[in-house]
Amino acid sequence: MHKFKKISSILLFAFLLAGMSHSAHAKPNDKLQNRPYADLKRWHLGFSVGFHVQDLNFTHNGFLTPDGEKWSVEVPNFSPGFCLNVMGDLRLHKYLNLRFSPGIYFGSKSAVMMDYQTETIMRQDIKSAYVVAPIDLKISGERLHNVRPYLTTGIMASFDVTKKQASDYLSFKTFDTYLCVGLGTDFYLPFFKFIPEIKFCFGLTDVLRHDRPELEEDMDTYKITKSLSKVKSNMVVVTFYFE
Repeated sequence: MHKFKKISSILLFAFLLAGMSHSAHAKPNDKLQNRPYADLKRWHLGFSVGFHVQDLNFTHNGFLTPDGEKWSVEVPNFSPGFCLNVMGDLRLHKYLNLRFSPGIYFGSKSAVMMDYQTETIMRQDIKSAYVVAPIDLKISGERLHNVRPYLTTGIMASFDVTKKQASDYLSFKTFDTYLCVGLGTDFYLPFFKFIPEIKFCFGLTDVLRHDRPELEEDMDTYKITKSLSKVKSNMVVVTFYFE
């Protein structure tokens, strides 16, 4: 979780620095040069590509095995994943837009499990392919020359379509819901808008499958699940929209 907060802070600082740099060279009274009527359209369509990192927040319950083992689980490192979305944007007001951007996120993470008593370490690689359906409210500022910053807030539903292995130490539910906040900047180019954005997604549900009847006779595997009271998912997503 500490590494997740660190990488989030670094990416957020980079985006803020880039936005301030471009805004410093723009004046409110500058003549609009590129696509001056783009924001007056009722509908906007586009697509995006980007990358993301996934994290899992584990809550332990202090479970002890009959042999006195006490297991902890964490995701110590991040592996960037790829994401691809299509986008539909509805203009609600001069400063407000409603955006729907379904897509797919490919990613992976590695869970490290350790027993406090023996310091035994086990690992599980967790691959995922999320079909996502984000709905965001986009709150824009004033346009400055060919730059317009904005904030977003919204929710995102996700469906993991990867195949589950019955023998895995940890098994996760297919469906999850995220609360998302983000920021970005519209850059008005001669023929389209280029929009870099960073978004922070916080899982709202417990995604761990606690009921594992296939493992009830295999305590060496089931003990990891029994050591956890809940698991929530988090993501940082960096996206480049073309509108």
